[in-house]
Amino acid sequence: MITIVCPCYNEGDVIETFVSRLIGALGSELSDFELVCINDGSTDNTLPKLLALKEGPLPLRIIDLSRRFGKEAALAAGLDHANGEAVIVIDADLQDPPELIPKLVATWREGNKVVVARRSDRSADTLMKRQLARAFYRLHNLISKPGIPLDVGDFRLLDREVVDVLCKLPERQRFMKGLFSWIGFEYAVVDYVREKRASGRTKFSWWRLWNLGLEGITSFSTAPLRVWTYVGFLISTVAFIYGGYIVVRTLAYGVDAPGYASLLTTVLFLGGVQLISLGVIGEYIGRIYMESKGRPIYVVRREL
Repeated sequence: MITIVCPCYNEGDVIETFVSRLIGALGSELSDFELVCINDGSTDNTLPKLLALKEGPLPLRIIDLSRRFGKEAALAAGLDHANGEAVIVIDADLQDPPELIPKLVATWREGNKVVVARRSDRSADTLMKRQLARAFYRLHNLISKPGIPLDVGDFRLLDREVVDVLCKLPERQRFMKGLFSWIGFEYAVVDYVREKRASGRTKFSWWRLWNLGLEGITSFSTAPLRVWTYVGFLISTVAFIYGGYIVVRTLAYGVDAPGYASLLTTVLFLGGVQLISLGVIGEYIGRIYMESKGRPIYVVRREL
């Protein structure tokens, strides 16, 4: 059996179209499947529409979370409740085409534990989003190990063995793209063209994307902490050299009138550097604080 995991947040405008395309894409070739939809605290008519779809012949299970926990937590809930020998993660907005699923399954049956869907064409996204995404992937892979495959999102197929490993991970603040790579396993790549959203607007604002990026970097790299050691060493070296220069110049030419502007600039610069370094340290301390509480990743209100 194949389990298809779909996190949903305010997808009422598109969920019926998604299910229709999904059924059409699977056809009789993949008749043994289940669809697990995670209602991540939707405030529109997503849940009523899912309940209506469940009344039909569709093998649908609904995991209704008690509030909005975020996509990463919703994905974790979907993986925890998946029963299939393979699990496919896909969004409901139809930017990732369900028609690609048979190809993912065929590639998995060739012996690949993980099959990732790579966006060979992202022209449906804005130029700024494409450039920022590419910059993030490159930065993440530069300072983090292991790296994330370029232009690969959450749309992928995972073997049962891989899903079991993911579900055992104790992390609560999750960056799923990084965890998919961290656990290892050989993976195959299937290219596809990313489509525009079928309806509605993206649920990821720039602020949420920024926080997700911070989550990804701080989850898999300590380079932001280590870099301040080198910054401090560099500033100390420059200060020592400049201090020596001042001593020599004073001995040779006497004392000049002190420069208030240069002194103020130096103090403000060093103060800014210290505040930035404290902010970076605070990000990691905040992660330790959240992990130490031991709260569950999500809370299920009911399973339908």
